[in-house]
Amino acid sequence: MPIKIPDNLPARSVLDAEGVMVMQETDAIRQDIRPLRIGLLNLMPNKVKTETQFARLLGASPLQVELTLVKMTNHVPRNTPSDHIISFYQDWEDVRSEKFDGFIITGAPVEQMPFEQVTYWDELRRVFDWTQTNVHACFNICWGAQAAVHHFYGMPKHDLPAKMFGVYRHHLLEPTSPYLRGFSDDFSVPVSRWTEVRRAEIPPGSGLRILMESDEAGLCLLDDARHHALHMFNHIEYDSASLGEEYFRDVAAGKPIAIPRDYFPHDNPKLPPQNRWRSHAHLLFGNWINELYQTTPFDISGIGA
Repeated sequence: MPIKIPDNLPARSVLDAEGVMVMQETDAIRQDIRPLRIGLLNLMPNKVKTETQFARLLGASPLQVELTLVKMTNHVPRNTPSDHIISFYQDWEDVRSEKFDGFIITGAPVEQMPFEQVTYWDELRRVFDWTQTNVHACFNICWGAQAAVHHFYGMPKHDLPAKMFGVYRHHLLEPTSPYLRGFSDDFSVPVSRWTEVRRAEIPPGSGLRILMESDEAGLCLLDDARHHALHMFNHIEYDSASLGEEYFRDVAAGKPIAIPRDYFPHDNPKLPPQNRWRSHAHLLFGNWINELYQTTPFDISGIGA
Protein backbone atom coordinates (compact mmCIF):
# COMPACT_ATOMS: atom_id res chain seq x y z
CA MET A 1 0.00 0.00 0.00
CA PRO A 2 1.14 3.61 -0.47
CA ILE A 3 1.48 6.40 2.04
CA LYS A 4 -1.41 8.83 2.48
CA ILE A 5 -0.34 12.47 2.75
CA PRO A 6 -2.14 15.71 1.90
CA ASP A 7 -2.66 15.98 -1.86
CA ASN A 8 -0.66 19.22 -2.23
CA LEU A 9 2.17 18.56 0.26
CA PRO A 10 5.48 19.45 -1.52
CA ALA A 11 6.90 16.01 -0.67
CA ARG A 12 4.32 14.42 -2.99
CA SER A 13 6.01 15.52 -6.23
CA VAL A 14 9.41 14.32 -5.00
CA LEU A 15 8.04 10.93 -3.96
CA ASP A 16 6.08 10.55 -7.19
CA ALA A 17 9.28 11.18 -9.17
CA GLU A 18 11.10 8.53 -7.14
CA GLY A 19 8.41 5.93 -7.75
CA VAL A 20 7.14 5.88 -4.15
CA MET A 21 3.44 5.01 -4.15
CA VAL A 22 1.48 7.98 -2.83
CA MET A 23 -2.26 7.67 -2.35
CA GLN A 24 -4.84 10.33 -3.10
CA GLU A 25 -6.90 11.15 -0.03
CA THR A 26 -10.11 10.30 -1.90
CA ASP A 27 -8.77 6.85 -2.88
CA ALA A 28 -7.72 6.08 0.69
CA ILE A 29 -11.25 6.68 1.95
CA ARG A 30 -12.61 4.01 -0.44
CA GLN A 31 -10.35 1.25 0.91
CA ASP A 32 -12.03 -0.83 3.58
CA ILE A 33 -9.01 -1.10 5.89
CA ARG A 34 -7.71 0.90 8.81
CA PRO A 35 -4.50 2.73 7.92
CA LEU A 36 -1.72 2.95 10.46
CA ARG A 37 -1.81 6.44 11.96
CA ILE A 38 1.71 7.83 12.33
CA GLY A 39 2.46 11.32 13.64
CA LEU A 40 5.64 13.22 12.81
CA LEU A 41 6.65 15.85 15.38
CA ASN A 42 9.04 17.74 13.12
CA LEU A 43 11.60 19.79 15.04
CA MET A 44 14.12 20.07 12.19
CA PRO A 45 14.72 23.50 10.63
CA ASN A 46 14.13 22.39 7.01
CA LYS A 47 10.71 20.92 7.56
CA VAL A 48 9.89 20.24 3.90
CA LYS A 49 13.06 18.16 3.39
CA THR A 50 12.50 16.28 6.65
CA GLU A 51 8.87 15.52 5.74
CA THR A 52 10.08 14.05 2.46
CA GLN A 53 12.77 11.93 4.10
CA PHE A 54 10.38 10.28 6.53
CA ALA A 55 7.51 10.01 4.04
CA ARG A 56 9.89 8.22 1.66
CA LEU A 57 10.68 5.57 4.29
CA LEU A 58 7.12 5.21 5.58
CA GLY A 59 5.73 5.05 2.05
CA ALA A 60 7.84 2.01 1.15
CA SER A 61 5.73 -0.19 3.41
CA PRO A 62 3.15 -2.59 1.93
CA LEU A 63 0.70 -1.22 4.51
CA GLN A 64 -1.38 1.92 4.22
CA VAL A 65 0.10 4.68 6.38
CA GLU A 66 -1.63 7.96 7.23
CA LEU A 67 0.93 10.64 8.11
CA THR A 68 0.00 13.52 10.41
CA LEU A 69 2.44 16.45 10.64
CA VAL A 70 2.73 17.97 14.12
CA LYS A 71 4.57 20.96 15.57
CA MET A 72 5.16 22.33 19.05
CA THR A 73 2.21 24.47 20.01
CA ASN A 74 3.84 27.82 20.81
CA HIS A 75 7.10 27.48 18.87
CA VAL A 76 7.25 29.50 15.63
CA PRO A 77 9.58 27.86 13.06
CA ARG A 78 11.96 30.36 11.49
CA ASN A 79 13.13 28.41 8.44
CA THR A 80 9.83 27.26 6.92
CA PRO A 81 7.24 29.54 5.28
CA SER A 82 4.32 30.22 7.58
CA ASP A 83 1.79 29.27 4.88
CA HIS A 84 3.32 25.79 4.72
CA ILE A 85 3.04 25.40 8.49
CA ILE A 86 -0.54 26.68 8.50
CA SER A 87 -1.54 24.42 5.59
CA PHE A 88 -0.03 21.14 6.72
CA TYR A 89 0.82 21.16 10.44
CA GLN A 90 -1.26 20.74 13.56
CA ASP A 91 -0.27 21.95 17.01
CA TRP A 92 0.40 19.14 19.45
CA GLU A 93 -2.23 20.61 21.80
CA ASP A 94 -4.78 20.09 19.01
CA VAL A 95 -3.97 16.39 18.52
CA ARG A 96 -3.25 15.36 22.10
CA SER A 97 -6.70 13.83 22.49
CA GLU A 98 -6.08 11.56 19.50
CA LYS A 99 -4.44 8.11 19.32
CA PHE A 100 -1.55 7.13 17.06
CA ASP A 101 -0.12 3.75 16.14
CA GLY A 102 3.29 5.33 15.74
CA PHE A 103 4.84 8.69 16.54
CA ILE A 104 8.21 10.03 15.34
CA ILE A 105 10.05 12.84 17.14
CA THR A 106 12.88 14.26 15.05
CA GLY A 107 16.18 15.85 15.89
CA ALA A 108 16.51 19.60 16.43
CA PRO A 109 19.32 22.18 16.07
CA VAL A 110 19.47 22.81 19.83
CA GLU A 111 21.71 20.00 21.01
CA GLN A 112 24.43 22.29 22.40
CA MET A 113 21.91 23.96 24.71
CA PRO A 114 20.99 22.49 28.09
CA PHE A 115 17.64 20.73 27.77
CA GLU A 116 16.01 23.10 30.25
CA GLN A 117 16.98 26.15 28.17
CA VAL A 118 15.15 24.95 25.05
CA THR A 119 12.06 27.13 24.78
CA TYR A 120 9.69 24.20 24.19
CA TRP A 121 11.29 21.79 26.68
CA ASP A 122 8.35 21.76 29.10
CA GLU A 123 5.89 21.00 26.32
CA LEU A 124 8.18 18.31 24.89
CA ARG A 125 8.26 16.61 28.28
CA ARG A 126 4.47 16.57 28.22
CA VAL A 127 4.64 15.05 24.73
CA PHE A 128 6.91 12.25 25.98
CA ASP A 129 4.50 11.49 28.81
CA TRP A 130 1.56 11.63 26.38
CA THR A 131 3.19 8.99 24.16
CA GLN A 132 2.80 6.54 27.05
CA THR A 133 -0.99 6.73 26.87
CA ASN A 134 -1.86 7.84 23.33
CA VAL A 135 0.83 6.24 21.17
CA HIS A 136 1.43 2.54 20.58
CA ALA A 137 5.14 2.95 19.70
CA CYS A 138 7.45 5.95 19.44
CA PHE A 139 10.57 6.47 17.30
CA ASN A 140 12.88 9.24 18.57
CA ILE A 141 15.65 10.58 16.34
CA CYS A 142 19.02 12.25 17.19
CA TRP A 143 18.36 15.13 19.65
CA GLY A 144 14.82 13.80 20.08
CA ALA A 145 16.33 10.51 21.27
CA GLN A 146 18.77 12.30 23.61
CA ALA A 147 15.87 14.30 25.03
CA ALA A 148 13.78 11.14 25.52
CA VAL A 149 16.42 9.20 27.48
CA HIS A 150 17.10 12.32 29.55
CA HIS A 151 13.41 12.72 30.34
CA PHE A 152 12.71 9.07 31.12
CA TYR A 153 16.03 8.02 32.65
CA GLY A 154 17.96 11.19 33.53
CA MET A 155 20.77 10.30 31.12
CA PRO A 156 22.95 13.35 30.38
CA LYS A 157 24.35 14.39 27.03
CA HIS A 158 28.00 15.34 26.72
CA ASP A 159 29.68 17.87 24.44
CA LEU A 160 32.10 16.38 21.92
CA PRO A 161 35.48 18.03 21.23
CA ALA A 162 34.46 18.29 17.56
CA LYS A 163 31.32 17.57 15.58
CA MET A 164 30.78 13.86 14.90
CA PHE A 165 30.13 14.32 11.21
CA GLY A 166 30.13 11.82 8.39
CA VAL A 167 29.20 8.25 7.55
CA TYR A 168 30.35 5.77 10.20
CA ARG A 169 30.46 1.99 10.23
CA HIS A 170 28.14 0.34 12.73
CA HIS A 171 27.49 -3.19 13.93
CA LEU A 172 24.60 -5.10 15.48
CA LEU A 173 24.46 -6.16 19.10
CA GLU A 174 21.02 -7.82 19.05
CA PRO A 175 20.75 -9.57 15.66
CA THR A 176 17.57 -11.39 16.70
CA SER A 177 15.68 -8.15 17.39
CA PRO A 178 12.58 -7.89 15.18
CA TYR A 179 13.66 -4.35 14.30
CA LEU A 180 16.89 -5.64 12.73
CA ARG A 181 15.54 -8.37 10.46
CA GLY A 182 17.60 -8.48 7.27
CA PHE A 183 20.40 -6.25 8.53
CA SER A 184 23.99 -6.89 7.52
CA ASP A 185 26.53 -7.50 10.28
CA ASP A 186 28.38 -4.35 9.23
CA PHE A 187 26.66 -1.27 7.80
CA SER A 188 26.96 2.52 7.53
CA VAL A 189 24.87 5.26 9.15
CA PRO A 190 25.11 9.06 8.72
CA VAL A 191 26.07 10.93 11.91
CA SER A 192 25.75 14.67 12.49
CA ARG A 193 25.88 15.84 16.10
CA TRP A 194 27.89 17.86 18.59
CA THR A 195 26.94 15.78 21.64
CA GLU A 196 26.61 12.18 22.72
CA VAL A 197 25.00 9.94 25.31
CA ARG A 198 27.23 7.22 26.70
CA ARG A 199 26.85 3.49 27.09
CA ALA A 200 28.36 3.61 30.60
CA GLU A 201 25.51 5.86 31.79
CA ILE A 202 22.65 3.56 30.80
CA PRO A 203 20.96 3.01 34.19
CA PRO A 204 21.23 -0.54 35.56
CA GLY A 205 17.86 -2.24 35.53
CA SER A 206 16.44 0.17 32.93
CA GLY A 207 15.86 -2.61 30.43
CA LEU A 208 17.38 -0.49 27.67
CA ARG A 209 18.88 -2.76 25.00
CA ILE A 210 21.62 -1.56 22.66
CA LEU A 211 20.70 -2.64 19.14
CA MET A 212 23.31 -0.73 17.10
CA GLU A 213 26.66 0.78 17.99
CA SER A 214 29.76 2.20 16.35
CA ASP A 215 33.30 1.79 17.67
CA GLU A 216 33.96 5.43 16.77
CA ALA A 217 30.56 7.17 16.96
CA GLY A 218 29.23 5.30 20.01
CA LEU A 219 25.59 4.47 20.70
CA CYS A 220 23.27 4.46 17.73
CA LEU A 221 19.99 2.66 18.51
CA LEU A 222 18.35 1.67 21.81
CA ASP A 223 15.25 -0.45 22.27
CA ASP A 224 13.25 0.94 25.21
CA ALA A 225 10.55 -1.65 25.81
CA ARG A 226 9.45 0.02 29.05
CA HIS A 227 8.37 3.11 27.12
CA HIS A 228 7.56 1.27 23.85
CA ALA A 229 10.12 3.36 22.00
CA LEU A 230 13.20 3.21 19.81
CA HIS A 231 15.90 5.83 20.37
CA MET A 232 18.06 6.48 17.27
CA PHE A 233 20.93 8.90 18.01
CA ASN A 234 22.01 9.30 14.37
CA HIS A 235 20.36 10.20 11.08
CA ILE A 236 19.64 6.99 9.20
CA GLU A 237 16.73 8.85 7.54
CA TYR A 238 19.07 11.30 5.75
CA ASP A 239 19.04 11.29 1.97
CA SER A 240 22.16 11.30 -0.17
CA ALA A 241 22.72 15.05 -0.15
CA SER A 242 21.95 15.89 3.50
CA LEU A 243 25.46 15.82 4.95
CA GLY A 244 26.81 17.72 1.95
CA GLU A 245 24.18 20.42 2.33
CA GLU A 246 25.15 20.85 5.99
CA TYR A 247 28.82 21.04 5.04
CA PHE A 248 28.40 23.59 2.22
CA ARG A 249 26.02 25.67 4.38
CA ASP A 250 28.63 25.99 7.14
CA VAL A 251 31.43 26.67 4.67
CA ALA A 252 29.38 29.47 3.09
CA ALA A 253 28.71 30.91 6.55
CA GLY A 254 32.40 30.87 7.41
CA LYS A 255 31.97 28.35 10.22
CA PRO A 256 34.78 25.93 11.05
CA ILE A 257 33.65 22.55 9.73
CA ALA A 258 35.54 19.45 8.69
CA ILE A 259 34.70 17.53 5.54
CA PRO A 260 32.18 14.86 6.56
CA ARG A 261 34.05 11.66 7.15
CA ASP A 262 33.88 8.90 4.52
CA TYR A 263 31.13 10.74 2.66
CA PHE A 264 32.56 12.34 -0.47
CA PRO A 265 34.59 9.96 -2.68
CA HIS A 266 38.28 10.49 -1.89
CA ASP A 267 37.18 13.29 0.50
CA ASN A 268 36.65 15.49 -2.55
CA PRO A 269 33.60 17.76 -2.06
CA LYS A 270 33.40 18.23 -5.82
CA LEU A 271 32.43 14.59 -6.29
CA PRO A 272 28.84 13.43 -5.65
CA PRO A 273 28.50 11.23 -2.55
CA GLN A 274 27.38 7.62 -2.74
CA ASN A 275 24.50 6.54 -0.51
CA ARG A 276 25.58 3.43 1.43
CA TRP A 277 22.81 3.44 4.06
CA ARG A 278 19.58 3.70 2.04
CA SER A 279 18.74 -0.01 2.12
CA HIS A 280 19.22 -0.26 5.89
CA ALA A 281 17.09 2.83 6.49
CA HIS A 282 14.26 1.18 4.57
CA LEU A 283 14.80 -2.08 6.46
CA LEU A 284 14.68 -0.40 9.86
CA PHE A 285 11.52 1.59 9.15
CA GLY A 286 9.91 -1.35 7.39
CA ASN A 287 10.58 -3.57 10.41
CA TRP A 288 9.25 -0.89 12.76
CA ILE A 289 6.04 -0.50 10.75
CA ASN A 290 5.62 -4.29 10.64
CA GLU A 291 5.89 -4.42 14.44
CA LEU A 292 3.28 -1.67 14.69
CA TYR A 293 0.94 -3.59 12.44
CA GLN A 294 1.44 -6.88 14.28
CA THR A 295 0.93 -5.47 17.77
CA THR A 296 -1.31 -2.37 17.66
CA PRO A 297 -5.01 -2.79 18.55
CA PHE A 298 -7.38 -3.07 15.59
CA ASP A 299 -9.59 -0.54 17.35
CA ILE A 300 -7.30 2.45 17.67
CA SER A 301 -9.19 3.66 20.74
CA GLY A 302 -7.69 0.67 22.56
CA ILE A 303 -4.21 2.21 22.48
CA GLY A 304 -3.16 3.04 26.04
CA ALA A 305 -6.02 1.08 27.58
